[in-house]
This record gives sequence, C-alpha cells and structure tokens, in this order.
Amino acid sequence: MNKGITYKNAGVDIDVANSFVERIKPLVKMTSRREVRGGIGGFGGAFALDMNRYKNPLLIGATDGVGTKLKIAQLMGRHNTVGIDLVAMSVNDVVVQGAEPLFFLDYIAVGKLNEEVATQLVAGVVEGCRQAQCALLGGETAEMPGMYGVDEYDLAGFCVGAVERGALIDGSKIVAGDVIIGLASSGLHSNGFSLVRRVLLHGGNKGLEKNVPEFGKTLGEELLTPTRIYVSSLLAAREGIKGLAHITGGGFLDNIPRVLPQSLGALINKDSWEIPPIFSLVMATGGVEPAEMFRTFNMGIGMVIIVAPEFADGTMRILAKHGETARIIGTITALPDSGERVGFIG
Repeated sequence: MNKGITYKNAGVDIDVANSFVERIKPLVKMTSRREVRGGIGGFGGAFALDMNRYKNPLLIGATDGVGTKLKIAQLMGRHNTVGIDLVAMSVNDVVVQGAEPLFFLDYIAVGKLNEEVATQLVAGVVEGCRQAQCALLGGETAEMPGMYGVDEYDLAGFCVGAVERGALIDGSKIVAGDVIIGLASSGLHSNGFSLVRRVLLHGGNKGLEKNVPEFGKTLGEELLTPTRIYVSSLLAAREGIKGLAHITGGGFLDNIPRVLPQSLGALINKDSWEIPPIFSLVMATGGVEPAEMFRTFNMGIGMVIIVAPEFADGTMRILAKHGETARIIGTITALPDSGERVGFIG
C-alpha cells in the first residue's frame, strides 16, 4: 500500500532530532545553576531569579549570531569553537551594562541534521556558557532542507542577565578627562569576516591550511580563534567603571560613542598597544585603509573601559589578576569642533 510522502521523505527526520536532544542533555547539564528549574526538552526553560541577591533588579537581554565566520568552520570541518563565539557575542553585550549573565538559549538551523556536527556546536556553546558562568537554559534545532545546503548551518543566541538598578553602567557619569582602558582581544573575534574571506580566501578556502609563522599556526586556526569572553573580569572590576563598549561590528568609531554623553568624544592613542598580525595581514593583503580597519575590526582591543583617573590603577590591577591584558589607550575629551566622536593619535 502506498503510504504517501512523509516528513522524512521531505528531508526532515524527527527521530534524529529527538536522538540529538538526548545526546546533548549531559552537556547542557554541565552549565546548570541552582536557579534553573527543570531540564531541556520542554517548551520553555524556567529560571528562578534569586531575590535574596537582587533587591531592585533590571533584566538585560541581548541577541546575536556568529556571522560568516561560520563559513570558515564549515570549510575546515571544525565545529567545536564557533559555539563559544555565539555565547561571547551576547554575554559581552550584557556585561557592558554591569549585568551578570544568567541564562542563554541557542538556535541552530541546518540543511540536514548531522548529530556529530550539531553536538560539536553545542559543546562549544556549553564551553562559552561555562566561561560566562551562565546556564544553557534551552534551545532549538531547525532542520530546513532547501533553505540551507546539506553541510550548512547558522547559529543565533539569546542571553538574559540581571543588574541592580543602581549599579547599571550606562555611561551617564562619564566626563572629560576620564581614562580609557583597552582589553586585548583574542584576534578577529566574530566581526568583519565577509571582508576577511574576500581578502584572504578570495571567497573560497585557498590557504586555510597554510602555516603562517607570525601566527604560530595555520591561517584557518587563527581565523577560528574564539571570541574572548570578558564576563568574570568585568564583573570583578565593575566598581568604579563608568562606561563599557564591546568592540564589535563598527569597530572603535561606532561602538565607543554608544556609551558617551553627546557632548563628549574619545581620543585613542594607536601606539599604546601592538596591533596583532592578523589585522596587519588583512590590511596589507587587501590594501584596506586604516580608517576602514578601525571601523570594521577590533584591531586587538575587544573591550573598552572608561573610569575616572583615580580608579585606573586599581581597575588595571583587578583586570590583570583575572587574566586580562589591559592598557590605558586614551582619554575622554570635550567634543571637538569637527564633531568627530572618536579621534586617533599615533
């Protein structure tokens, strides 16, 4: 008897999806916090906010993806690091407001569900959540043949954090003369990869396995270096911090002004840190202008901190204690006549 076409015939295998959920449950459990109620597999995740810790909390939410850095992972067949990037992009956005990331949810869209690949992706998400000390509360895996190729996938992530209303970091107390501290990035992080792929790979995969002496690794390994997660160090140092800027898409020029009062600008000394070789390679190979580099990439500074001068040394000591490479990279100024919110010397 003809049983007719099935969902599986159309390219979506529910049994494989169910098997995948069972497979990742032990991984997800590794990120659990005492506030989590229940486990994955339900229609939604439950999290009980600890009101003994928070008296008048604000909830802070953020969402992001990994972008075309995923193409590098797919070309190399290495899928266990981009999940860290996924978590980093959202938790770093949450912590810049002084908030502690509480829980994270992921969304994985695939052309065809490969359990091994998807498990590697979730393992990366778990590692990112472990670094940020937040719970992986749940997620969704969508198999969409026809939307993505068989070996293609996309990732999105969502984070919720909490901060006491009086401890919110919003930049409103920043004044001229405040000090700008830069925290070293781990490399490109997860921005500008459309430009990177065009310049270094010519839209393909040529050169990914080439060893680059300046990196001490292959080009592909350098490109897949995960985004640094700054949560624990920034939470430890947040007393005295007036403003924080996560240097992502838009680089210095677009992200620093987001935390400054309208009457102020930032003056950055480009000689105050050494720009990592990957940025120099992109600039030299593609003939990319310095201004474009500083608007597209983090250029070696993944997070910017603004403090009063008297807090600079103490903040730097705390950051160093928590493993950060921190340096003073500039000052806050009155807005110049040119109206440029971010200027450079050096």
